[in-house]
Formats: sequence, structure tokens, C-alpha cells
Amino acid sequence: MSRSLRSHQRLLDGVTAAIVSGEAEVRDILAAVTPGGGKSLLPVIAAARLVAAGLVERVCWVVPRDSLRLQAEEAFADPAWRAALPHALAVRAADNAPDPSRGLAGYITTYQAVAAAPDLHLAEFRRHRTLLVVDEVHHLPALAEVDPAAAAQVVAGAEDVASAWSRALLPLFECAAVRLLLSGTLERADGRGILWLPYRKGRKARTREVELDAPGWAIVGYSRKQALAERAVLPVTFGALDGEASWRDETGLELGPHRLAALYPDETTRPALFTALRTGFAEALLREAFVAIRDLRARRRAARGLAPAASARGLGKLLVVAPDQAAARRYLEILRSWIPAAQAGKVAQIATADMPGAHATLAGFRLRAEPSILVTVAMAYEGLDAPEVAVVAALTHIRSRPWLEQMVARATRVDPQGGRYEDQRAVVFHPDDPLFAEFRRRMETEQGTLAKRPKPARSQSALPLWLLDQLEPRPGIEPLSSNALAMRYDTLRPGPDLALHRPEIEEPQTELLEPPSVIERRLRARLGEMVGVQAVEDGAGRAGLKHGHAGRGLYHRYNAALKRVTGNKSRARMTMAELEAAIGWLERNRLAEHLHLLDDDPRYAWTAKQQGEWKPPIGRDPRRRKAPAVRIS
Repeated sequence: MSRSLRSHQRLLDGVTAAIVSGEAEVRDILAAVTPGGGKSLLPVIAAARLVAAGLVERVCWVVPRDSLRLQAEEAFADPAWRAALPHALAVRAADNAPDPSRGLAGYITTYQAVAAAPDLHLAEFRRHRTLLVVDEVHHLPALAEVDPAAAAQVVAGAEDVASAWSRALLPLFECAAVRLLLSGTLERADGRGILWLPYRKGRKARTREVELDAPGWAIVGYSRKQALAERAVLPVTFGALDGEASWRDETGLELGPHRLAALYPDETTRPALFTALRTGFAEALLREAFVAIRDLRARRRAARGLAPAASARGLGKLLVVAPDQAAARRYLEILRSWIPAAQAGKVAQIATADMPGAHATLAGFRLRAEPSILVTVAMAYEGLDAPEVAVVAALTHIRSRPWLEQMVARATRVDPQGGRYEDQRAVVFHPDDPLFAEFRRRMETEQGTLAKRPKPARSQSALPLWLLDQLEPRPGIEPLSSNALAMRYDTLRPGPDLALHRPEIEEPQTELLEPPSVIERRLRARLGEMVGVQAVEDGAGRAGLKHGHAGRGLYHRYNAALKRVTGNKSRARMTMAELEAAIGWLERNRLAEHLHLLDDDPRYAWTAKQQGEWKPPIGRDPRRRKAPAVRIS
């Protein structure tokens, strides 16, 4: 049994035992597991315990990308884990066809699939008591409807449009029997809060931090420091390569050469980095990484007595992360020029979103001895379970902590076929710029649990990181030349443990069974669950709505109708008394009978018209924006 399996089983068994026995009223489990720490074990452990106890009947595991669905299936099918736990559960990678579980214990789907057919998945949750597993939950931004802080930002005009993924998944959160949320980082790159997580005021101004000891939550914390102590992940050596770059700006003025390395970032840092990744410096860094993996594979072959060109599992692999697809193709050409022509196509391959067969290439990199070198942009930076990756060439301009932590973690998994733990080490080559140095400092000294309120003057990009990584960050910059100067090596320190308690926060009054914030959070979840129940029931035809289309987006239409009924107040802004009154109203009324309140709202009128159930309001100005609210009594 692996060290990470033993550790995770010990942590999660205590949580599930408390849930099963009724000792703790817990429906939310947050697994804050360091990237590379084996968090894919946790859904298997939780499902095995909760299904056996009869608390859940099905598992729905939602992953951020299609390429991760196979890995999730493998987690349940792994014979070693089946014997160690023990369990006999099987789940399948499902599309949006009816009956996604097909007689098995559950199914795996993606954020995108849920967003495309939210009512199909919601109906499954109403038919079966379901364990909802959300992988990489930090991808889901908090929504103004259910998060008071996000609602306040909307009022201040500081929040972008909420992610469609969050909106689609919210009903599943609210209707799940138990929720298991997985993440290797509890921060979002844009500083926003994460959907469903509890927050409290942070130490710094304009920040909130995840409330790791929130009532009603169970936290499975596994920091990098703990994982290193238990030898569940590998130590990391950074190879920082300094250089200098010259470019032409949008006015035609030639600038540089400017050094990459500096004590602090300035106005030349990003254009210099942008230039370096597309000119000679990139080739020099790529060469360092290539030589490192070539030498490692030669040493391991010699130790096993293999021929110089022999291919075998456990020799070590190289992952190259490029700044965009054009650069990725150029890097592949460079790498193949250093390999004998007869082997180049087999040894070095590329997987980018615009290429057919990219998922198959990714699977081959994970599961076969060759290719031993993979070039990608963002497809493999997060969640890729390829323990043989020993060297990473970080040729990317992104400098957000969550993104870089995930990228580094591709090399920190222990390779069971790579020899003794003492002989394995992750090596990450990167440009020696001050922004990367700041990322390293934060990894070594700070817990990544903050949500930072954006300054009003600074706009936040709504584009996801996987898309940003394919866009040129500085239009108008024309790279001219760059070169490498010097390499230095440093080992990353273990970093802090997850702190479940803040010493400066006093205990709440002992006579209160639940703090008001906890009660409000529970009432908001209950209200959302009741809306979901009515949406599923009415979508099946109980309210006489048009069959086959009534359920499409019905949950969000019902939410909008409830908001009108309650005086245009979202759940996030309701008081405790208002939440209780809304729950009481829903117990006595059907939202299907109040959809006329949305007649003058073009967002929902268009949907209803497409479904053949909308009629223009008689005797009313169609330009009128709001219908009168119904007072809850």
C-alpha cells in the first residue's frame, strides 16, 4: 500500500466513520491535497465507505477536462486499491446520454458536459442519493446568488459575469447527499472566491481566507510538507536560467538587451520574458532540460543493464510546457533535431488543443514507455497522472501561483518503477525572472487559501487560464533576440502546513449551537435544494410543461422566479428570517405557477418562446423591465 493511500485512508476513514455514525452532521468534505499528493484516491475511499454504509447510492465525479475522465475510471478499477480498501465499485466515463451510470456505482463527467445538459444530471441526483465529487474545485468561481461577498462585489461593479460552469454545477451541489471537493490549491488566479467554500476575513486588507475549521465541514488537509515527510511526493530542484532579451515595441522603438533576473519586477519584465520564450533563450533552456532527461535515462538504463537505446518504463520523462501552440510546434522541431531521425517521431510528440488525436497522445505519454518527451501548452499542466515525468521545462509566461503549482506537481509524483525514493528528484527548469521568484517564495512561506477582493480600478479578465496561455499577452511586441547567461540550482523548501485554526480568532460563544453565518449557509443550501426538486419534478411533466424541453434551464428560471417573489433579493442577500420565510413559501407553493413574473425579462422570455410556452403579456408594455413582486407571508 502506498504512503499516500495509507495517509488518505487514515484521514478520510475518520471523517466517513463520523458521518456514518451520525456523530457529526457533515455533508461537505474538502480535500486540500498538495498537487501530486494522490487526491484521486479520496473519491474511491469515500465512495467505498459511504456506499457500504447505505448513505449514498451513486457517485458522480466531475472533472475539468475530458482527458481526466479515463484517469478517474482507472482510480476505481486499480486492482491494488481494490484489494487495499477493499471495494468492488466501478464507475464509467459518461456522456450526456440518459442513464449515465448504466447499472454501475456511478459515472464520471466533465464541467462542460454538466453545463450542456444540467437538467439531465440534476434528475440523476434526485433519483439517487449521490456522492458529488468535484475535482479541481478552484476552477469554479463563487456566484453572487449564494455568496454574500461576491454579491457585494457585483453591487460595487467589481465582479465579472459568473462562470457558466458554476451556474450549471450549483444545483448538483445543493441536491447532493454528500459533497467531496478536491483541490491542489485553494486559490484562484483571478483572486475571486471558490464556489461553495466557506470563507472568513483574512489577515490582510481586502482579503478572505478559506475557513478550514468551519462548522459542518470536514477538512482532509495534506500539505506538501506532510507529503514530503511521508515520502509521498518528491523534493523539487529548480534550475533557474538567467538571460537577456531585445524587442521592438508597438512604436517601432528597439529596446534592450534587458536582463530577465532582477530583484523586483518592472516594466521590462514581461516583454523580456515574452521575447525570451520565442527566441534563442528558449532553445537554451530547452537544451538544459533535454540533457537532464537524457542523462537521467542513461543512468537508469545502465543501472538496469539495458542497452543504450532500449525503451522501458520507469526511465524518466520530460514535459515541456510552451507559451502558445506556435511555440510548441517550434519546440518540437528543435527537440526532434537532437534525436536520431529514426527515433525522433516516436520519442518526442506534441499534444495541443488544436491537434486531432491529442487525448490519445496524452494517454500514450502516461501509459507507455514512449513517447518520453511531450510538448504541450496547457492540456497536461493539471491533473496529469504521469509519475515518470522527472523533468519539466517551464517555458510559459503565466506566473499565477495556482497554475505554476500544478505545473511543478507534474514532476513530483513518486515513480514506482523509477527505483529508490532517495534516487528520485523532480527538476524544473524555468526563466530566472522576479515573478517566478515571487511564486517560489509564496510556496515556501504562505498557505494558498486567500481570495482577494479586486481593486475597483483594475479590471479582472474573465478568460480561463487554459485560454490565456494560448494568447499573446503583449500585442504589438516584436521579439528580436535573446540569449542565456547563467544557470543556478535551488531546492524548494517544504513550505507551511495547513492551519485549521487561527490563534487570533477567539472561540464563539459557547451557548450558541450554531453561529448565524453557518445557519444562513445551511438555509441557502436548503432553499437551492428545494428549487432543484421542483425543477426536476416539473421537468418530468407534472406541471404540464412541454415535454422534452421544459427542463432545459428550468432550475435557473425557477431561481429567477423565486427572486421576483421575494422582492428581487438573491439568496446571498437575504437575512436569516427572509431565508426561513422563503423556505416556508416554497413548502406551500409551486414556482411553475409564478413563471409569469418573468414574462418581461428577455433572458427567460426567449427561452420560453423557443419551448412554445411563452405568450406576450396582454395589455402590458413589452419594454417594461420588472414585474411586481409577490410578498411572502
